[in-house]
Amino acid sequence: MATAQRTKIKLGDFELSLSHPDKLIWPEAGLTKLGYVERLASLGPFLLPYTKNRYLTTIRYPEGIYGTSFYQKNCPEPAPEFVRTARDGSIRYVVLDSIPALLWMGSLYSLEFHVSSDEIDTPLPNAWMLDIDPSLDVEPRLMEATAYVGELLTSLGLSAVPKTSGATGVQIVMPIERGPTFDDLRRFGKFVSEYLVAKHPKLFTVERMKKDRGDLIYLDYIQYFAGRTLPAAYSPRARPGATVSTPLSWDEVRRDAKPTDYHLLNIVERLHAQGDLLAAAPRHNLEPILSGLPKR
Repeated sequence: MATAQRTKIKLGDFELSLSHPDKLIWPEAGLTKLGYVERLASLGPFLLPYTKNRYLTTIRYPEGIYGTSFYQKNCPEPAPEFVRTARDGSIRYVVLDSIPALLWMGSLYSLEFHVSSDEIDTPLPNAWMLDIDPSLDVEPRLMEATAYVGELLTSLGLSAVPKTSGATGVQIVMPIERGPTFDDLRRFGKFVSEYLVAKHPKLFTVERMKKDRGDLIYLDYIQYFAGRTLPAAYSPRARPGATVSTPLSWDEVRRDAKPTDYHLLNIVERLHAQGDLLAAAPRHNLEPILSGLPKR
């Protein structure tokens, strides 16, 4: 009886036995399971800071990106002893905080890493986010829309980092000093979004029902909230180009960058050349602005 092909990956004292190393996961990119796990090892130091203290939801694709997929919140069983978990209600989540845990998840065909907006050890957020969600599968105005959000924040004396979702949208991420609650941040997001809709009514909407948006770009200030998830910075995505959720510079936004420009084949080289733009971003005190906004 034939046995499945296996190979071993070693990082220092850590060793992982990998089945089906030659299985194609991203056919267009030529990325096999082994290639994916090897890239995760290089990407891990940049990805883990954005997953390490949050509840993890993964999307697994056992046959590659064109096969059946499923979301997984509960930790897969059996789990190695190096995998840390945290319980929230009835769910025992993986806490992705080490390279061994990341590679193990990759070996299980976890191709996307979505994390909770709230951290495990504190109810107060350390960032504000706005999700820019196109209604069209291909949206040529995406970076124009992103730039408008950045210009408004600049006019308020704030700065943020645009991050591709790795799919069709962009998240605006602004590190903040702890103090405001998620409800406070939602008030700020509502103010920003409604202002932009009023100023650019042919571009933006805050209509949650996709069927009612037409071709407008949805400014989703609702999604960033305790218990809800967004793709972590530097998470791969199960898209044909092996795209990665990538922080951008505002110069790249003005040059009309495309989410497909940033992927598993070039992200590590980019990070070594430019560093982590999100980690370098300043942290803002939002209290003065929040004090001037309506309570609801």
